[in-house]
Amino acid sequence: MQYRTLGRTGVQVSALVLGAMNFGRIGNTTQRDAEAMIGAALDAGINLIDTADWYSDGQSEEMVGKAIAGRRDDIVLATKASMPMSENPNHRGGSRRWLCTALDDSLRRLGVDHVDLYQIHRWDPETGDEETLAALTDLQRAGKIRYFGSSTFPAYRIVQAQWAAREHRLGRYVTEQPSYSILQRGIEAHVLPATRDYGMGVLAWSPLASGWLSGAVRAGREITTNRSAILPERFDLTIASNRARMDAVERLAVVADQAGLTMIQLALGFVTAHPAVTSAIIGPRTTAHLEAQLAAADTVLPADVLDAIDEIVAPGVDLAAHEKFDTPPALLETALRRR
Repeated sequence: MQYRTLGRTGVQVSALVLGAMNFGRIGNTTQRDAEAMIGAALDAGINLIDTADWYSDGQSEEMVGKAIAGRRDDIVLATKASMPMSENPNHRGGSRRWLCTALDDSLRRLGVDHVDLYQIHRWDPETGDEETLAALTDLQRAGKIRYFGSSTFPAYRIVQAQWAAREHRLGRYVTEQPSYSILQRGIEAHVLPATRDYGMGVLAWSPLASGWLSGAVRAGREITTNRSAILPERFDLTIASNRARMDAVERLAVVADQAGLTMIQLALGFVTAHPAVTSAIIGPRTTAHLEAQLAAADTVLPADVLDAIDEIVAPGVDLAAHEKFDTPPALLETALRRR
């Protein structure tokens, strides 16, 4: 397992991160499954586990907490907040009121007294950066979190938050967690240059593109991944972007075969090859999935393979830009477009 420094924190983290989104109802993963996967991941050298309060309404955090009992000091533990946790409009977002409550709830579910990395799951346009950063800074000073970061922030919001931290003399986001894969390369144009400028660690989620790059999705075969059942529109080949993805997958499969790699090794090796990326987050549902992904832990793609990937999906291109979850509210909300 390779280890990298997480931004400028000095913390060493594994090139692969165990993501726990599938633990619980989302992935139908049991406590026994979770414990087996966490044990195998730690034995393989993974030292960062990433979860969130929103995953299965807190069930993921509870399962992670039980699984790491007795091994807490070996783990860099990360969780996230800001997504809706109930119908109550104040049980979400980046306000001080909610973050203080949400963190206490996460610590209780995890069975720990602090987390190493606390991340804002999505930017909250209703809350000023200084409000969120001030709350996070106080939680850090109280010893409940060691560092804090952002997730799926557009580049301009990353810059704005860094400016606000300096302007108000507050702690700053030291990590960003964006979606990144061979099929979704848009962050190369703006997000990754911004994170490099600010020395931020980058933990890339969905490196297998919701299963498109797992090797299970091929032309002429029935698509039966877990994500195809949950989000069927992402695999509907009547949609042009999905046909483009299928064409890319078929061409990538040839590259992988010629290089003697699995599709998973190609996909994870691509993500971890970018100099601005610290780690790739894997999200297995089963130990078999985990084993297949751990096989990519030490994969280093040679220049000719990276060049071949660029020929298939050009740098900075998203084949399904509508799935990025970072479209500015000014484009989504009619009232902001038509004043």
